[in-house]
Amino acid sequence: MGATIRILGLDPGLARMGWGVIDMSGTRLTHVAHGVLTSNAKAELAARLMALHELLCAVIEEHRPAAISVEQAFIAKDPSAALKLGHARAIALLAAAQAGLDVAEYAPNHIKKCVVGVGHAGKDQVGMMVRRLLPTARVEAADAADALAAAIAHAHLAGTRAKIMAALV
Repeated sequence: MGATIRILGLDPGLARMGWGVIDMSGTRLTHVAHGVLTSNAKAELAARLMALHELLCAVIEEHRPAAISVEQAFIAKDPSAALKLGHARAIALLAAAQAGLDVAEYAPNHIKKCVVGVGHAGKDQVGMMVRRLLPTARVEAADAADALAAAIAHAHLAGTRAKIMAALV
């Protein structure tokens, strides 16, 4: 069956950063944990970023993933919102780099296509499919469901990449 690989999926956000951890053993995916990291909206930006970084580092330390899958930023109509999302993504990438982890970034449409089969699926569809693929997850928060979806998408791609590499040898 092969080794088990632990993947941490992240749905970055300054106010709410969803996270989800899965184990991949062959083609089998198993839910490990999930949650949402939050920062105080009334705090200064630097304090919010530091809080998210500390919380994310604690998740990485506790679950010890082999890889992190981060949802890429989409083109937002609100430049301020896009900048805040960029800050949160930077925290995710920094924490992963500090832990020496492989980082994969995927467009939201790619994640939705991997999990739901449709690139423009709604959050409710993503949540439903995550609950179907990981029945023990009992995930309710959309941010955590999106993070688990990012981990699932990476697991699917990692499996494909492994098959390609094995065929080339």
